[in-house]
Order: sequence, then structure tokens, then C-alpha cells
Amino acid sequence: MKTYQIVSGAIRGLAGLMFDEYRRGTLRETIRLTRRKGRLTFAHEFSHSDLLEEKARKNIDRPFLYFYGQTFTYAQMNANANRVANYLYTLGAKPGNALAIMMKNSPRWLDTYFGAQRLGMCAVPVNIALRGDQLAHIFNHSEVKFICIDYDLMPYFDKIRDTLVSQPRVIINLQGAHSGAQLSRGQEPLNRAYESGISMNKPDIAPREGDPCLLMYTSGTTGLPKGVATRYGSTGIMTIGIISRALFKSDDVYFTCLPLFHANALLITLTSALHANARMALCERFSASHFWEDIRTSGATVFNTLGAMIPILMKQPEKPADREHNVSRILSAACPAEMWAPFEKRFGVKIIEAYGAVDGGGFLTLNYGQAPAGSIGKPFGAKHRIVDDNMNDVPVGKHGELIFYTGKNKGKTVEYYKDEKATSNKVKDGWLHTGDLTYIDKKGYLYFIGRKTESLRRRGENISAYEVEHAILQHPDVLECAVYAVPSELGEDDVMAAIVLLEGKTINPKNLVSFLKDRLARFAIPRYLRILSELPKTETQRVIKSNLQKEGITKDTLDMEPGGRKIDLNL
Repeated sequence: MKTYQIVSGAIRGLAGLMFDEYRRGTLRETIRLTRRKGRLTFAHEFSHSDLLEEKARKNIDRPFLYFYGQTFTYAQMNANANRVANYLYTLGAKPGNALAIMMKNSPRWLDTYFGAQRLGMCAVPVNIALRGDQLAHIFNHSEVKFICIDYDLMPYFDKIRDTLVSQPRVIINLQGAHSGAQLSRGQEPLNRAYESGISMNKPDIAPREGDPCLLMYTSGTTGLPKGVATRYGSTGIMTIGIISRALFKSDDVYFTCLPLFHANALLITLTSALHANARMALCERFSASHFWEDIRTSGATVFNTLGAMIPILMKQPEKPADREHNVSRILSAACPAEMWAPFEKRFGVKIIEAYGAVDGGGFLTLNYGQAPAGSIGKPFGAKHRIVDDNMNDVPVGKHGELIFYTGKNKGKTVEYYKDEKATSNKVKDGWLHTGDLTYIDKKGYLYFIGRKTESLRRRGENISAYEVEHAILQHPDVLECAVYAVPSELGEDDVMAAIVLLEGKTINPKNLVSFLKDRLARFAIPRYLRILSELPKTETQRVIKSNLQKEGITKDTLDMEPGGRKIDLNL
């Protein structure tokens, strides 16, 4: 896309939203708040449920959701949201109650989410891969009163039930369960929300301004998950609409196979499709072998990628049908620079690189072709710096933490639920700390290097795990890899890499070292190597490095320094 197209689209989007503010009688208040806070602030931000209701009035019979051969119109989605809201009300739900959604991707996940917000409840999407203490923490921390859960996920909930401070009302989704599935005493079927006795009309209950609307928990890869709170009246949904209306059109089909409990699918795909009066295509999970088949079947025109998705798709065998689809562009996060052009050429798409975070205060950068491949572009209207640990600005080309200016004493930009310490540490003296390492080039374009918590220090040198991983991924026989620190007998860190090879491939460690010498500084080349059949990952394809670090130097680890111990590479 051209710069003028993005800018003009954003202007049209902002104009459209301001006209909506005028119709609602809140334009004057929006202008006043924007002046006071120093950034665009709508007087009353919609929830997703509000946005669906408004769009359903305009697009009654227009298809909205596609899911494995099923299609639901805007009006049907809105009616189902009302059904679930009315059903929850019969079970005693009320504004302010927290409802956990522990379900795989499906239309019912969205029905439950929209329905909860229609009652003024707080929706708590739960990572379905969480177990034990991390799962119990989310239920206790958010004080969940109700849970909607898939039948086959109940065993994981049952294991932590006795550790909960209070017991939530359990609503079971039996869709997809085996034929003999039965409910236990006290459990309620979600199926009942879709029966004839439940009203399709909007319940006469309004959310309370300022109540928690959505609690999204961090992945918990390095500790207990933190809950990022948004509240009724200040959700950020309308602000997202400015970019959504610039990038997407009403004839787009926005595909996601990423989990709805994650911000990418929920806050980007869903929000953008609604704002653009477009369609959303949903799959249950990411599958490299079935990905393009799902794309073709859904009629998708745009999709998002995260982390390892592009490298994994690029490592799949080339097929004559690689370009046989309707996709014109993708929104990527952390696409390796060296794979950017090859991916576009092979699959006939345009990559738009984006940077943002659920706890990023709404700040966004885009590279839509105006910046070099590998860059995340420049922030939209946000003052930013790249600093060292002492808050000194670093020079061009040097790594540092990306921070954004939010203004002093202008309210919470990011709120970690019931965690004032983490909230105050996120924004200091008006600067929001992203925790991400970046650098800037001479033209002001930013480049993502990795999480600050994943940086290593070896022999007095700082090393980006992200950069080492992408160097290793260039090896033709490597499918996936993770780089992390292990203790060194000399102090500081040693670099360790765990890799997954392409099926049927082997690797010679000496050849790997030689391969990396042309791509990495000597001190950044891993000392230790593990060859695994798979990496521990979250549902969003993010490697859980804490698991690998806990295992440390194992019996199957190869020391690649001269004279280091060997391993059986056929394990």
C-alpha cells in the first residue's frame, strides 16, 4: 500500500468515527478529553458487544463469520449474543461479574464473549494450554464467578478446583463432545442458550462505566500471568477503528487461526472486521500443513502471522498451488528480514509489518512498504526514544529499550489488574516502557530485536536471542529453534540453542558453526546445542523458554566448543 493510501484511509476513518461521535452527542467531550490527555481519547469507547450491535443494524443479512462451512450473518451473531446474555442472566449473572471463557476457537466462543459484555460482565479469556498454578492464578486473581468451558477441557479445571478461593458457576459447551457426554450435578449446558425459550432481544441491563470489561492475561512464559484490564467506556475499540478503516475494506475476508484468547485474534482481527463491515473467517488452530487449504476454503483476502509462523510456512515443501488463493496482504509481527521478499514472491502477497502489544497503551507502528524489509516502521504520532538501562538515549544503530511518551499525570495508560506496582513500573515519568529491544536507522525507522528479558550477556557482550534464532533459521535443514541463556562457569551467560530439524534431515554441528560464522559475531554463536522433536510452545506459537532453561544442560546436549562433549545425534 502507498503512504497516501494509508494516510487518506486513516483520515477517512477518523472522520467517520468523529461523525459517529457527533451523532451520539459526545463529540465535544471527545475533543475536550483529547486536548487534556494529549492523545486521541473518545468520550465513550464502545465495547465489542456495542460495536457488533451497531454493525448488525447496518448489515442485517450480511455474512460476518465463516467457520468450517458454517456462515453466520451480523444479525445472527447479534441475536446469539443476546441469547447468551439472557441465559447468563437467568443463572444469576449481573454487571461486574467476571466470566472466564475456556474454549477452543468457535462461534460459541464469540457468542459467549459478546453476551458477557452485553450484560456488563467482565470477560476473561483463558489460555486453554494453561495448567496447574498458572490456571488457578487466573481464576483466583480475576475472582471469576462464572466459567464457560468446553467439555473436553473440564479435567484440567477439575484438577485446580480445590485451590480456588471461590467456586464459579460452571457452564459446559457440549458442542463437539462425544455422544455419551453428560453433565455433573450443578453444571449447566451452554446449549440451553440456543433453545426456543431464551429471548433473542437485548436484555434491559446496561454496563456500568468504569467496570472491568475485559481482562487479558499475559502468556506467563516467565512467571505468573498478569491481567491487562480494559474498562467500560475506555476500551480502545474505537481508536483501533481508525487504522482498521484505513487498511481494510467491506469486501475483505479477514482470516485467523490464532486463538481468540490472544490479543492478535480478538483485538485486531475481530475489531478490524467489524469496523470495516467485512467478514471474519475463523479456524480452530494453526496447522502448517493445512494452512493454505484453510485460506482457500474460507476465501480469505487478509490474515495475520505471529512469531514462527512465517519461517514454518516457508519451510513447507513448495507446491504448484502456493499462489492459488485470494490473499493480497498479511499483517505480520516479527517477520525475519531475510524471509520477507522470498515469502512475498512465493505466495504472491504483500507483507505489512506491525508492532503493538496488549499492554502497549495503544501505540502502533506499521511498515507498509515505506521502510526497509525487517523494519517495524515509525510510530503513528507518538513521541518515542530508545534508551539504555540508565534512561540515556542510545546512538543510531545501537540496541536499547523502546519507550513511548504518554504524558504526565493523565491517568493510567496501561492497567495491570490489582497490581499497582507493575502498573506504576510500566509508565514512569510519563514514559511507557515496552520491555522490547530495538534500534533505529539514520532515517528514523525502527527495528525489533527481541524482548529485553530474553537478552543474554556473554564475555562482556550483549546478545539478542532473537537475532541468533533468525540466523539459525536460515539453515535449510532447521525448521524451528529457540535460543536462551544457561549459566557459564566463567560467570555471565553461555548461549544455548534448541532446534527442530525438518523431517528426514540431520545436521553436522561443525557445519552449523561454519554456517553461523558468516552471520553472527563469534561471541553470539551458541556453545550448546540440543536437537528436539518439538519445542514447548504456547497456543500462539511462542516458545516457552523458561521450560528449556529449567532443563538446562541435559544429557542430550552437545558442547560445540573444541573438546566439548558429544551427544548421539540420532536420539
